[in-house]
Amino acid sequence: MIVARTVKEVREQVKKWRKEGLSVGLVPTMGYLHEGHASLVDRAVAECDRVVASDFVNPTQFGPGEDLESYPRDFEHDCRLLEEHGCDMVFYPSVEEMYADGANTSTYVEILDDMPKQLCGKTRPIHFRGVCTVVSKLFNIVLPDKAFFGQKDAQQLAIIKRMVRDMSYGIEIIGCPIVREADGLAKSSRNTYLSAEERVGALVLSKAVFHGMDMISSGENDTEKILAEMTGIIEREPLARIDYVSAVSIMDMKPVAVADKDTLFAMAVYIGKTRLIDNFMVEDVKV
Repeated sequence: MIVARTVKEVREQVKKWRKEGLSVGLVPTMGYLHEGHASLVDRAVAECDRVVASDFVNPTQFGPGEDLESYPRDFEHDCRLLEEHGCDMVFYPSVEEMYADGANTSTYVEILDDMPKQLCGKTRPIHFRGVCTVVSKLFNIVLPDKAFFGQKDAQQLAIIKRMVRDMSYGIEIIGCPIVREADGLAKSSRNTYLSAEERVGALVLSKAVFHGMDMISSGENDTEKILAEMTGIIEREPLARIDYVSAVSIMDMKPVAVADKDTLFAMAVYIGKTRLIDNFMVEDVKV
């Protein structure tokens, strides 16, 4: 597997692959990889001739007081996982390589309607501006045919699809299913922050998700009723503090009263000091 640390290296290698007529897939990550990331690489390997993964903790998507400095990092582990799953090149740039002015860049890519202001955007107002900026840069560097993102970050996935549409990128965006631990907890790099007691408490997120799915499967479509029961499950956990539990349209992230196939049930919950997210799409529920 090629380890590229500069934009020039990535572009030169991709150019060689293009001359050979090979398709290229991109898996953007912030490192500290787990089985969820591995599933994205597996999907990319299955659909593309060559796969590039980025490994970059992007400072522009972290707000003041967030966990930029403490965000877990283990590049050697990441390389082993990527190579085991058939990744052809990992892009591991410095902040200075990605942003000429460092984290204080003056150029951003931003969606200006209400979509990034909903759900996670209410308490993380600059987050999706940073996400769109770094993903746009990665698209310009790698020029992939397809890019692969996890459904766990459902709002991010929807926003990136909107950006790709609005900016006329010729890239297919592939959303991949949430990967869970055996007990149901969604895989996340931030799970490592949890103490043993908090790890048990964190199961209320997946319990709420599965209960909401069961209600949809049973024919319930009143989002107020579904959200009330999901919220009740979380509130019974003493370690849990809810940021939001919402039902929104995947098209614009605005609340809906009646669930249909385009409805996203999403949540962000603090377990102790750790903020975790989880969700499900109605269209993925078996009725």
